[in-house]
Amino acid sequence: MHSTDDTTLRKSKRLGINRLWRLRNVVVSLRRFVLVRALKMDIHPTAQLSMSAKLDLTFPVGVHIGPYSYVAFDARILTHDRVRGMFLHTRIGANCFIGGCSIILPGVEIGDNCVVGAGAVVTKSVPPRSIVAGNPARVIKSEIDVIEYGRMRDADAVESALVEQGLA
Repeated sequence: MHSTDDTTLRKSKRLGINRLWRLRNVVVSLRRFVLVRALKMDIHPTAQLSMSAKLDLTFPVGVHIGPYSYVAFDARILTHDRVRGMFLHTRIGANCFIGGCSIILPGVEIGDNCVVGAGAVVTKSVPPRSIVAGNPARVIKSEIDVIEYGRMRDADAVESALVEQGLA
């Protein structure tokens, strides 16, 4: 628990495989080492990747992930298109959340403070402070206010209220 502005926030319990977070952190650190040092990807040290996130290994130097961004499970970040013979840099800005099973196509730039919805197929660059979703992804909300890892500013308070009600 931590407190902000005289309010005590409660966090939900770690369930399932999340109880093995220490082991997971070791494995994630080893994976990051390989991606950054051996494959030369540009992944900020504060960025987090799900173990099942897939980053393009054909043109690895084209992967750029900014500070305090999170790439969720089964998301794919592509940097090449073999059919058209293109090898492009794909960039994820700071404080972004890339939803599960989403696909970011080669050459796309996701602006700072963005949220990409689960299953979205992002074919064009996304302006900062936007939420995109769908196939192809479209901006569904602009001028959003997020904090680190693309979390909505009031997310901790919402989680705390659910814990208080016994729902999380």
